[in-house]
Amino acid sequence: MSSQPRSTRYRIRFKKTAGMRFTGTLDLQRTLERTMRRASLDVAYTQGFNPRPRLSLGAALPLGLVSDCELADIWLEGAGEPGRVLDGLRRAEPPGLEFLELEPVPDEEPSLQKLITAAEYRAEMDPDGADGEIQDRVEALVGKESLPRERRGKAYDLRPLIDSLEVETDSADSMVLRMRLASREGATGRPDEVLLALGLDPLAARICRTRLFLSTPTHSG
Repeated sequence: MSSQPRSTRYRIRFKKTAGMRFTGTLDLQRTLERTMRRASLDVAYTQGFNPRPRLSLGAALPLGLVSDCELADIWLEGAGEPGRVLDGLRRAEPPGLEFLELEPVPDEEPSLQKLITAAEYRAEMDPDGADGEIQDRVEALVGKESLPRERRGKAYDLRPLIDSLEVETDSADSMVLRMRLASREGATGRPDEVLLALGLDPLAARICRTRLFLSTPTHSG
């Protein structure tokens, strides 16, 4: 009897670019499902009355943001060669998605939602009146013990969700902030809330998620 597993779990790293910046998580999942079908992958399905492709997304990306580091786990029947699977996805990728890497991961590993602990963002803004004092604002914010905020009618403290926050010093034509925010179940920091706490307009910022941190470093994004 063959020892080949019934299905193999693969982790995909992909970009979500401007063409899909306003695509929500559910629509993104449907897009990935269609892409796998177009790529003619031997997709594994869930059990039950309404089988769906086995697919698990990482941390949800807020609408309006782009990303260089999105993660998704997919399950395929058998054990295909990762390079061929990635090539198939690249040939089928829709506008707004760019598949970067694919690797097999142990099926018993926890879900991505449980593995992801933090996310790094880069927020770029045109220089304005706040440019000269932004470093002082950042230092004052980081020095606070708490930052009471409200999200969807519920009060919460933003400060424990900020792991790091700094101003890039090598950007001459724009003001750039880098922030590492918690991204755990029930404890997620949002870059737009950090900008608001600094007195900046999130709608005037170009925000990109640049890295996801996982509790298992061998599969970090």
